[in-house]
Amino acid sequence: MTEISNTRSAAQEAQGASRSRLRRLMRYLPLIAPLLLWAVPCWVLLHTGQRWPLPVALTGTALFALGLTGMPLAMARGHGRRQQDRAAIVGDTLLGGIWVLFTWSVLLGVPLRLVLTVAGVGDGQDRARIVTWTVLCTAAVLLAWGYAEARRVPRVRRLDVPLPRLGAGLDGTRVVLITDTHYGPLDRARWSARVCETVNGLEADLVCHTGDIADGTAERRRAQAAPLGTVRATRARVYVTGNHEYYSEAQGWVDLMDELGWEPLRNRHLLLERGGDTLVVAGVDDVTAESSGLAGHRAHLAGALQGADPDLPVLLLAHQPKFVDRAAAHGIDLQLSGHTHGGQIWPFHHLVRLDQPVVAGLSHHGARTLLYTSRGTGFWGPPFRVFAPSEITLLVLRSPERSTSP
Repeated sequence: MTEISNTRSAAQEAQGASRSRLRRLMRYLPLIAPLLLWAVPCWVLLHTGQRWPLPVALTGTALFALGLTGMPLAMARGHGRRQQDRAAIVGDTLLGGIWVLFTWSVLLGVPLRLVLTVAGVGDGQDRARIVTWTVLCTAAVLLAWGYAEARRVPRVRRLDVPLPRLGAGLDGTRVVLITDTHYGPLDRARWSARVCETVNGLEADLVCHTGDIADGTAERRRAQAAPLGTVRATRARVYVTGNHEYYSEAQGWVDLMDELGWEPLRNRHLLLERGGDTLVVAGVDDVTAESSGLAGHRAHLAGALQGADPDLPVLLLAHQPKFVDRAAAHGIDLQLSGHTHGGQIWPFHHLVRLDQPVVAGLSHHGARTLLYTSRGTGFWGPPFRVFAPSEITLLVLRSPERSTSP
């Protein structure tokens, strides 16, 4: 027994040391990441045997150096206390562009050069320049396509979701999910209106918004959010707060959504009744709410379910997928979330998985809990979506008791 205890203690100490090292590394990440993002493409494209004319090499290097210093400054002005939209657009666009260039410099640089060497194509300079132009063209195509994907009205993703405890009267209930609209520095009022028109065409019983409505205060983004007031649902329009609401006067967004006619599910629930059966529709504030210091803002699942019949099926709105651990512990039937954007710009989803259990789609958790994670309706920051398309989601709830007669 003593040996087992000692083994466990050693393992816990090793795990603690590993976490401590990771925390120390994370403190330096804001300094290391921008340097790597700009230095790696600069090296791969300009200084690995291309032997460009000196003016070309100097100009290219100067542009990368300008980006390295300019991007953080623009983002600080755009998303910091000054909230300058033009600066935010510049900083966000540079961030998206250099992420794509960094990714494909790494993924194409060494492998392509190796292939060209094995194939005997040209000399070292020829191979280096082929790599440069291939990476630049690949990045340009992906950024153009990604920009178009980010600015388009999302495609509708339809799927049936079987809920074992759902009564037959509720079979076929149509739930439309939008999330992460992120109204922000780029004016998307027309896009917002077209999104709402698309939602209205789906004839939903319930329309849900699972947070991150915007970046910026409600007063600054009012025109972009206003079309949400035109959304129609036969039963209810409900929403919960996301983490970005707590970066920009969350109470202002609560007040505006109330003005637009949306029902807040802030640690509370309502009942959706149809055909003699009932569904509990509950919601919680984002998990970051309590640290915001705003009175009354916190994620409180027990409070959201207080007074609800425990035998009834529950649909829960929670902004972040990682809340599903608490949902599963309470026996929630279906949780709807956003937050991840599906990674937004590939392969960022690998980093998202370090913080969230799921990046996108329908997943099972615990004994009976289903989680649907949307890739989001809008985009945050960089105006690009690469291999992570946005979506408006139509979930049709299905009961095992539904009639099978023709």
